[in-house]
Amino acid sequence: MSAEPDKPTFIDLFCGCGGFSLGMERAGFECLAALDFYPEAIQVFKANFSQVPQVLEKDLTQFSPADLQALIGHRSVDVIVGGPPCQGFSRARQVDGSNHGERMIDDPRRHLYQRFLAFVQHFQPKVFVMENVLGIRTAGGGEYFTRVQAEARALGYRVVPREEDATQLGVPQMRRRQLFIGLRMDVPGFLAGSLRPAPRAAPFVGVTLGQAIMDLPAIVSNDGAQEMDYDKDLRHRHTGGNNHHYIHRVLQVKRAGKLTAHESRPHSERDLRDFAKLTEGDNSRAAMRRGVEFEFPYDKENFKDRYTRQHRDRPCSTIVAHMSKDGLMFIHPTQPRSLTPREAARVQSFPDWFLFPVSRTHQFRVIGNAVPPLVGEAVGHAVADFLHSASRISGKIIPFHRQIQKPSSLPDTPAQALERLAVLAAPTRQQLRKLDDATFLHGWHALLYLYPDLHPDNAIDHGEDTERADTYHHDQLDLSERYARSGWPVSLELIGHEAWRRYEAGSICESDFYCVEAQRAGFACHEARRMAG
Repeated sequence: MSAEPDKPTFIDLFCGCGGFSLGMERAGFECLAALDFYPEAIQVFKANFSQVPQVLEKDLTQFSPADLQALIGHRSVDVIVGGPPCQGFSRARQVDGSNHGERMIDDPRRHLYQRFLAFVQHFQPKVFVMENVLGIRTAGGGEYFTRVQAEARALGYRVVPREEDATQLGVPQMRRRQLFIGLRMDVPGFLAGSLRPAPRAAPFVGVTLGQAIMDLPAIVSNDGAQEMDYDKDLRHRHTGGNNHHYIHRVLQVKRAGKLTAHESRPHSERDLRDFAKLTEGDNSRAAMRRGVEFEFPYDKENFKDRYTRQHRDRPCSTIVAHMSKDGLMFIHPTQPRSLTPREAARVQSFPDWFLFPVSRTHQFRVIGNAVPPLVGEAVGHAVADFLHSASRISGKIIPFHRQIQKPSSLPDTPAQALERLAVLAAPTRQQLRKLDDATFLHGWHALLYLYPDLHPDNAIDHGEDTERADTYHHDQLDLSERYARSGWPVSLELIGHEAWRRYEAGSICESDFYCVEAQRAGFACHEARRMAG
């Protein structure tokens, strides 16, 4: 396939089997390269993305950004996406130690985010998006959550940490993940607010497990096949209302000639007898509370949720790579078995034409490790909108020196901005609340003007660590100390909280809260000062 120069480009690091890449491509991006060290994941990626010129099985601790540059040539990289391995931050890990609290052990996987940032430093994309588990927020007392943001900011990026809920993006599972979105400092604008569902997912975002899988042929334990026919009569009966939407628009079943990877694992007769004791939506914890006795030979205090039968009218539990070990927490709502790889892939929002030409064990692993394509697509659309808003003039980023029309609330000089900011920094929280909106906006826009490297979404979560920074000086303001996590000046913390309070209350509008004009004027001022020496 020939290159499409009009499309924004991306590379996918720690790409897995390609969930993030599929979503980005569906949002209009072109993938220049994808890298992972897991051979089966790369095998699956290659089977589904023949158009990607560089799909590489590489250990990113050994393969350098310069090595990749030599392969992709001089094409610019607009976006870098990826999900460094999350096991070093997962709350579920208990077998060989813990990622949290007193049992926390060293794990080199926690430092792989630095390899991701090394590629960001080399290629200087306009945007990067790093995905991880929510446990990164608290691992090491929040150390890594702070370090990712501080180290990316040192590379010249405004960093927005954002928690995404896959259920709200049309994915039929309870899956919450942490995103770090980095915006290069010289690219003006804010990627504001929560992610919106991709067009193919809207308007039906409350998809259930039953809507996603109940049109598939019924099978029992150790049944099915890696390739088989669909039951089209069952599909016809199933696809009514929202079911039709997810089956046809998201899963794109008509593009798949055959049903693949619908093969169930074997279960012991003991497990099957235990499965039968669970009602739909039930788990062993609730059943034992009712007096049900199970045969499984485990410590019943530590394995109370050993068995979970999913419910067809609810989202599925989070699909995880551990499904490659067993599927006991993913028992089918109505059939005596755990979910098949195809059912897990559907829950992850992979279309039915997406192939998994590896063994069943590896199918479960790559599916569980993947970013759901619908999440990747939602990210892609948000990033595309941001890039479009930042490049209105002949497809290029608006240069710093270009004159812009300033709202009346914007300061004309840094000195004037400092005076306006001092008005807001002096009052207590109660006094700050009593200021009228016009006075507050003058100070808020002065803050965005003086600190265009900040993002309003970082005005709340600062962490505890601070650092010294060269900055503006004012007799009434000490601006020399910043929070390491957010980059926010410590003395201006209350202003950020008050801005969020007014924005959420509706007393200041979105365009005033995310005031791009103030940011651009601030960038222009910084550039003028730099040019003046």
